[in-house]
Amino acid sequence: MSDFSGIWIPLITPFVDGAVDHAALRALVRRYADAGVAGLVALGTTGEPATLDAAEQDAVLATILDAAQAAAAGKATGAAATGIAPRRPLPIVAGVSGNDTAAMRARIAELNRLPLAGLLIAAPYYTRPAQRGIVAHFEALADASAHPLVLYDIPQRTGVRLELDTVLTLAAHPRIVAIKDCAGSLDTTLALIRDGRLQVLAGNDLELFNTVCAGGSGAIAASAHWRPERFVALHRALVEGRLEEGRRQFHALVPQIQLAFAEPNPAPVKALLAAGGWVRNELRLPMTRVSDALAERLAALSEEVA
Repeated sequence: MSDFSGIWIPLITPFVDGAVDHAALRALVRRYADAGVAGLVALGTTGEPATLDAAEQDAVLATILDAAQAAAAGKATGAAATGIAPRRPLPIVAGVSGNDTAAMRARIAELNRLPLAGLLIAAPYYTRPAQRGIVAHFEALADASAHPLVLYDIPQRTGVRLELDTVLTLAAHPRIVAIKDCAGSLDTTLALIRDGRLQVLAGNDLELFNTVCAGGSGAIAASAHWRPERFVALHRALVEGRLEEGRRQFHALVPQIQLAFAEPNPAPVKALLAAGGWVRNELRLPMTRVSDALAERLAALSEEVA
């Protein structure tokens, strides 16, 4: 069973001249493997999966998995020369979205063949089913999956919350093991942490500090695309009980986190990575580039000494 503690990055999908930029995607995977992040989420909201056709989604996932294996192989070669134990490939979680349970079960059957750490799944969007329908939906998907499931509670995108009783019911399923918590309810976050059956990951990046200090497992943080080592160090400081150091690191990251969500995600993250030379500043409609004013602030951030 996968461990979902630590800092996870929900990867962007780089584009060049309208097509997926697989070379840039590989470079990002290697960058984050070297930074020591816990894992990556492919085809999450930040990866713009709604604008990728089925073949593109499969290709993106294949590139990420291959790049993670290659990064581990490179580390193994270096480790062999130093006598240090090699690190396993970076765990990859795949996002699966939709509001048709049968179609999602079919997609999950395809993903069962891949060496994934898990699947990240939000509530059915737009249809806004009753909570009993949400429970039946997730249980059907978990039954069909060979991989652990991470619930994704993000009502501002789906139109429906995963109520606390619903999540606690789903926690009884052996393959539902974690939750990306974007509901913005401290009561719910604390209740899930105290229940202890699910690993609780902050999904709103500004809640990373509070969630981990309260006993949560970590975060799936889009803002960690930039300076990922600092997010990893923050998490390590908190879990090791170095609260003052962790507080100082978090406060230093707050301006970056705020800029990363000053306009709709993932446009600010892509602008920041583009300013650093990692990707082209391209998105697919209906997503658009950040405003010129925000672009200037992100460019200034990219030039700051880490």
